[in-house]
Amino acid sequence: MGKIVLTEFTSIDGVVEAPGGEDFKYQNWTFEFDRGPDGERYKETESLQAAALLLGRKTYEGFAAAWPQSEGELADKYNTMPKYVVSHTLTDPKWAGTTVLSGDLAQDVTRLKQEVDGEISVAGSIQLAQSLLALDLIDEIHLMTSPLILGHGRRLWAQTPDKTAWTLSEATVYGDSTLLTVYQRRTVST
Repeated sequence: MGKIVLTEFTSIDGVVEAPGGEDFKYQNWTFEFDRGPDGERYKETESLQAAALLLGRKTYEGFAAAWPQSEGELADKYNTMPKYVVSHTLTDPKWAGTTVLSGDLAQDVTRLKQEVDGEISVAGSIQLAQSLLALDLIDEIHLMTSPLILGHGRRLWAQTPDKTAWTLSEATVYGDSTLLTVYQRRTVST
């Protein structure tokens, strides 16, 4: 049985838009503070332990443009692992191992969790992440918070139909004040 793991770079004020250089007022904002070798190792290990990627179309297109030309252990992992992209417009993905999910999101992701053994990593993909949170389909959240308040930009947290409870399972400071928090979905009895 798979589990959905959401992993995001975020600012203190919850901005997750364009952390790594996309067209945004504060390009590469997540790199303004050094995560140190342990922080970099954490992010690499997190990626390498994933069994599959689940991405929104825009994030998928960025990954598909970058990773096939890259080399190394992480590139090898990304280029050979199963990838699922949620899109109603992408019909012919070129990145090897990609499946397009264009049906009902709740049904597609529930089926995916049954079919994939291990972690299904959702990296970035703001709109998809918000939809998965609203549908209560995320099992674990990894937030790497840069000590910045950006003041504007797309945020991860949108309104959801109901409250959910989470357990903080890890909190570690890496490098120059970068905080990693890991939350696991808690089942609340009614």
